[in-house]
Amino acid sequence: MEDAIIRVQGLRTQFGDQVIHDNLDLEVRRGEILGIVGGSGTGKSVLLRTIIGLNRPAAGRIEVFGQDLGQATPEERLAVEQRWGVLFQDGALFSSLTVAQNIEVPMKEHLGMPARLRDEIAALKIAMVGLPPEAGSKYPSELSGGMRKRAGLARSLALDPDLIFLDEPTAGLDPIGAANFDQLIRRLQVNLGLTVFMVTHDLDSLHAICDRIAVLAEKRVMVIGTMADMLRHEHPWLQEYFHGPRARAAQPQKEELLEEAST
Repeated sequence: MEDAIIRVQGLRTQFGDQVIHDNLDLEVRRGEILGIVGGSGTGKSVLLRTIIGLNRPAAGRIEVFGQDLGQATPEERLAVEQRWGVLFQDGALFSSLTVAQNIEVPMKEHLGMPARLRDEIAALKIAMVGLPPEAGSKYPSELSGGMRKRAGLARSLALDPDLIFLDEPTAGLDPIGAANFDQLIRRLQVNLGLTVFMVTHDLDSLHAICDRIAVLAEKRVMVIGTMADMLRHEHPWLQEYFHGPRARAAQPQKEELLEEAST
């Protein structure tokens, strides 16, 4: 049996009378990059935010690193939260802090270490995500969109997490910038042994770096599997999404995966 880092069972999330997820089940395996996809309004980002505790579920169980978060004490929950990092859309950096200061926020909150050591770790994280050293002294408003995302990624790595959550990490990037960011995520995942939960609509990202894909539809995870599984699935939405006009650029990879799936 695969070692699951995240287990979601019977999840129900709703806002007032609007039910977003109902009886949703999901497992994320240790060391994989899992892509979360789905149509508009299916609750991809809501699912991420519910797992990390920003939304309170109406029902169900969420287990991370073997800890039932709904039953955890504040101390137990804090211990789990220190093992994950989050990259929100567009980085979600504090505008009044420099990049280095943003990266040091989790260290200040959770670790008792001198300022000099925090500075050194922040510089290391900046280098890890491919930013130049001088980026550390800049404010978010002085950075391009791609640089803000890398700075946000550096902050998500501040506490050396085992698990990272990424919310639309390549949204708004040009194709070359998105491809470079994909490769950065894969390189960090391999080198650091990360598990990655990635909300995305980017077909290129799904092809390039995701080990498995979970499709949200009908208020649950309708199907989960490899890209090859997605390509041969007969559901109309999956057919349109993975075989439609937007997927044409990925046709060579699709044909290769289909050939592998048939052998």
